[in-house]
Amino acid sequence: TPIYYVNDKPHIGHAYTSLACDVMSRFKRLDGFNVYFLTGTDEHGQKVEKAASCQNIQPKDFTDSVSQRFQNLTYEMGFSNDDFIRTTEERHYKAAQALWKSLLEKGDIYLGHYEGWYAIRDEAFYMEADTEVKDGVRYAKESGAEVEWVKEESYFFKLSAYQDKLLSFYTKNPDFIMPKSRYNEVVSFVKSGLKDLSVSRTGLKWGIPVPGDEKHVMYVWLDALTNYLTALDYPNTENKKFKNFWPANLHMVGKDIIRFHAVYWPAFLMSAEIELPKRIFAHGWWTNEGKKISKSLGNVIDPLELKEEYGLDALRYFLLREVPFGNDGDFSHASIINRMNGELANELGNLAQRVFSMIHKNCDEKLPKPGELFPEDTDLMDLITVTLNESRKNIDKQAFHEMLESIWKLIRAANQYVDFQAPWNLKKTDIERMYTVLWVLAETIRNIAILLLPTIPTSSQKILNHLGVAEEDRLFKKIGKEGQLSWGMEIQKPKPIFPKYIKEE
Repeated sequence: TPIYYVNDKPHIGHAYTSLACDVMSRFKRLDGFNVYFLTGTDEHGQKVEKAASCQNIQPKDFTDSVSQRFQNLTYEMGFSNDDFIRTTEERHYKAAQALWKSLLEKGDIYLGHYEGWYAIRDEAFYMEADTEVKDGVRYAKESGAEVEWVKEESYFFKLSAYQDKLLSFYTKNPDFIMPKSRYNEVVSFVKSGLKDLSVSRTGLKWGIPVPGDEKHVMYVWLDALTNYLTALDYPNTENKKFKNFWPANLHMVGKDIIRFHAVYWPAFLMSAEIELPKRIFAHGWWTNEGKKISKSLGNVIDPLELKEEYGLDALRYFLLREVPFGNDGDFSHASIINRMNGELANELGNLAQRVFSMIHKNCDEKLPKPGELFPEDTDLMDLITVTLNESRKNIDKQAFHEMLESIWKLIRAANQYVDFQAPWNLKKTDIERMYTVLWVLAETIRNIAILLLPTIPTSSQKILNHLGVAEEDRLFKKIGKEGQLSWGMEIQKPKPIFPKYIKEE
């Protein structure tokens, strides 16, 4: 994930980015990959210094408090991150200063003077054409942040020297920036001309000192972006962790910071002669009941309040199911309730509930032994492998909504199979056939639960526990023909996995 700025408490946007990375990580682990999932907090810069000053506390005390909220979010949302990086850690100071020295030795950092419009909120400089004046105050057009004219001594990075190299890299690696709309946006920006980038500040104390010139601190973006290397013990690039996990397969970011990750970061890495990450994916923003989210409107969405109201798995499912990942989305309470009651309760929950209930009631509380499989049985079971393959393709292009839609096609096919086979009627006419149908359904539900482990882990575990599936069998390699359920195992009376949501008056 990007590292989150600690000037306020976590909101739904932070949870959304990390959730996407969590589902990616869980999916790949289940599919046999070695995964390293990193998140953390960005703790330097003028905004933090100012926020701490307003509370009459030291910046480190302020960042300790706010960073803890983000660490709590990872726990509350069930994220499976392997590390949580803080830019105030000693290991990060060491890595950031090492990267600075590498850029300096390459001849890509030089001392000069900077004049320009600077937004404290964005920690970014803007061209005058990118600002506008309203009621006598100048703002950045893109973000709406107030800007002020800054003139000070600064170190610069020779970003202009990397314009052609970046454009060449984008052309050779068209999937480096996703979705495609963001690729086009970045290429257009770089083609318009790159200016050298200010990478230090003197009017600021809360930051990483520039090596050899401690009246300067490193500009927050050069500091912050280095975190991805810090976690892999950079500058020691010969260690096992760095060799295993760099270059990163994926940086997941919000669309507002795509430029920093797709232009500045690759240029820094090119200068340091470090391989570039495989992909930068920039997702969209959420609105709240059709309105832009802002503190001034008082409509910031707290993910932990949503978790308390609807449950963790329902929230995780909704956020990745509701809109195509990469697009903007609108949060509404009606929409999450519709997803909960329609898809989770009626389709998935009801499938598990009625199949397990029929087995418990009609098969001596044991999974029945199947007989001969008919084409309609094998058709349903063949769809399981198709769904796994579709899920792999969709996860690799970060199409989480398409991955979930393919799994739901399997769930709907299983429900149609139940209705068509009507095991309640077979009980009266062909008990052996009823046994086969119920076994096929139980096996299909086992596979569905494994496929859904990355997205709704708690609920999927409940289903697999009910079927007695061993922990070591909860892997994608056990989907399909391997790891099938053994007949004769006990199936207890089920409890609803997804009760319908009814709002208390």
